[in-house]
Amino acid sequence: MSVDLIDELEAGELSVEFEGQEPWEVLEWAIERFGGGLALSTAFQEGDVALIDMAYRIDPAVRVFSIDTGRLPQETHDLVEQLRDRYEGLRLELLSPDAAQVQRLVDRHGPNLFYRSVEHRLLCCNVRKVQPLTRVLAGLDAWVTGLRRDQWASRSDIRKVEIDHDHGAIVKLNPLAEWSEEDVWDYLRRYDVPTHALYAQGYTSIGCLPCTRPVAAGEPVRAGRWWWETGAPKECGMHCAIETGGFEHELHAIVGEDRHE
Repeated sequence: MSVDLIDELEAGELSVEFEGQEPWEVLEWAIERFGGGLALSTAFQEGDVALIDMAYRIDPAVRVFSIDTGRLPQETHDLVEQLRDRYEGLRLELLSPDAAQVQRLVDRHGPNLFYRSVEHRLLCCNVRKVQPLTRVLAGLDAWVTGLRRDQWASRSDIRKVEIDHDHGAIVKLNPLAEWSEEDVWDYLRRYDVPTHALYAQGYTSIGCLPCTRPVAAGEPVRAGRWWWETGAPKECGMHCAIETGGFEHELHAIVGEDRHE
């Protein structure tokens, strides 16, 4: 780690200070405070690409990473190429899950295990998303996300500056927390930022291809994620810990000696 980590008291004070300020002001502070110990996480949602644009304007050398689960739609990879073309020299890293872990997962449960139960879906998310995220965050002081309070009930109380106790008590920054979906799209239109092609087909939240569908008018933003589940959290475990006894036991069997704490 390159800097002294922020504690809960300072994080709370900073969250109060940044409330009402624009996302790029949070990013300016974070880039100055953490330097090379900071990275922006992206899944190429609308808020994510807005943050890439903001951060690149502040520091073209800012580090950006994404988890390529192996099940992403082609349109996501197309957007990656658009962003590389638009932002010359952008440090955009695509990180893959551990191949041996994925192989064990598929050998035990097949490629589409997520349709069978919530626990199977969480298992797939953990191997393909959470484990790679844990590895990259282990080398950081702070990370930036595109989370907003209006996205889902589980995100309604997020702060702009948090301590991420699930990942070594590093700092987690949510500069868009106060913004609405319309605020984000206003920014994207104003600066002509490349966006995901699936938005034009009725998608409002885009993840892996088998686990995402378009939403109907009036449905919540994340209604198209894991739509076949009933009463389950619309989360994959990247932004909040989701654990059950059976899930944890099975995860240990899949990850085995490759597991990173």
